Amino acid sequence: MGPPGPTTAPPRPPWRTGNARATSDGTVRTSRSDGVYLRRSQLMDILRFATAGSVDDGKSTLIGRLLFDSKAIFEDQLEAVERTSRDRGTEYTDLSLLTDGLRAEREQGITIDVAYRYFATPRRKFIIADTPGHIQYTRNMVTGASTADLAIILIDARKGVLEQSRRHAFLTSLLRVPHLVLAVNKMDLVGYSRERFEEIREEFTAFASKLNVTDLTFIPISALNGDNVVSRSENMPWYLGTSLLHHLENVHIASDRNLVDVRFPVQYVIRPQRATDHAFHDYRGYAGQVAGGVLKPGDEVVHLPSGLTTRIASIDTFDGPVEEAFPPMSVTLRFEDDLDISRGDMIARPNNQPQVAQELQAMVCWMADGVKLTPRSKLTIKHTTRTARAMVRDLHYRLDVNTLHRDEEATSLGLNEIGRVSLRVTQPMFVDDYARNRMTGGFILVDESTNGTVGAGMIMDAS
Repeated sequence: MGPPGPTTAPPRPPWRTGNARATSDGTVRTSRSDGVYLRRSQLMDILRFATAGSVDDGKSTLIGRLLFDSKAIFEDQLEAVERTSRDRGTEYTDLSLLTDGLRAEREQGITIDVAYRYFATPRRKFIIADTPGHIQYTRNMVTGASTADLAIILIDARKGVLEQSRRHAFLTSLLRVPHLVLAVNKMDLVGYSRERFEEIREEFTAFASKLNVTDLTFIPISALNGDNVVSRSENMPWYLGTSLLHHLENVHIASDRNLVDVRFPVQYVIRPQRATDHAFHDYRGYAGQVAGGVLKPGDEVVHLPSGLTTRIASIDTFDGPVEEAFPPMSVTLRFEDDLDISRGDMIARPNNQPQVAQELQAMVCWMADGVKLTPRSKLTIKHTTRTARAMVRDLHYRLDVNTLHRDEEATSLGLNEIGRVSLRVTQPMFVDDYARNRMTGGFILVDESTNGTVGAGMIMDAS
């Protein structure tokens, strides 16, 4: 349900001698008093954010401005964008071309697919998901925002809050994105009017009061001219807040992770069994990504589905053992006892276990074109690292994301439609409510005949 991780090379072991220096991958190693070099990039956290909003609100231009003003693009990329802009007769450099990579996107001047971009500042690393604004690409917006820590909803200052703006705000709330920024764009076209900005803020605040929005920030910007994007604008002295980039660099996301409920879905069993290396001859580790809680060597854990308990002997990474692991770290666990553990199993605390369920109540966003979700539809469900077959037992209602009206007479879900369904799964799933843990509360549905992803779900209740 989300973007792939950054394609940078994995971190190398630390060096112990010499002064601070830059390495071949561009990272700067700094020395500590004990002589161990640390990578600054490892010390920075990653903020995943998605852009959303109506058509032509300037989402791609905003991301292009962020990349350009933060000096995160190469010269050849900028030259290509300038050349394309000239060929199209544009009097200025169209920065939206930095993210609109499909030919159809450039021809039509719209975003169709989700475009992922990576950049970093001295304070934080970023993964951007530029999502489309058209209603027929709602599924792409859900995909891009499903793993986001923050969502930026753009609004054209001339048009105000539109139906698609409300739709994306609701989807952001449904997906439990912790932080929401309403960027009122194209302020230059309304004379940088404070009154217009206040009107939009009041209207959106009234709508957001009906949603589950915990952190809402309003920023007036001009993506085309760069006002309040990377630095404060002199054209809006009445705005006393920070620039958009400053907010992205400083928004607190550490507490958004579930650090209470230990959840470790096992992805892979590591058994090197090197006959020439006695250190790894009997190595048995269980690799995966921490989905919740904090794990430390010596902690007592329970293995599901067996229910057997053991203790963590060590936590290994590419750089060597660590003293603790927390979301979203990818680590390898070793246990004091040899248990029969395989892919799809779950590691948790003995007194804090996920629900074990085969009956699921979930909100599903249907993504298939030409095929509808109906009662008794048979699909494949993928939840964390576990895969099983599922059948739709009932469709309770279809949700109108514009009016929030529940259509209880609906008999199917079509492309981009959202509804509440009951699922029966062939084998037990180790789940949490989506509101409690987005990783163990989310799943995807796959068509058994085409092997294509046809739906994304959020567990509301498990029994």
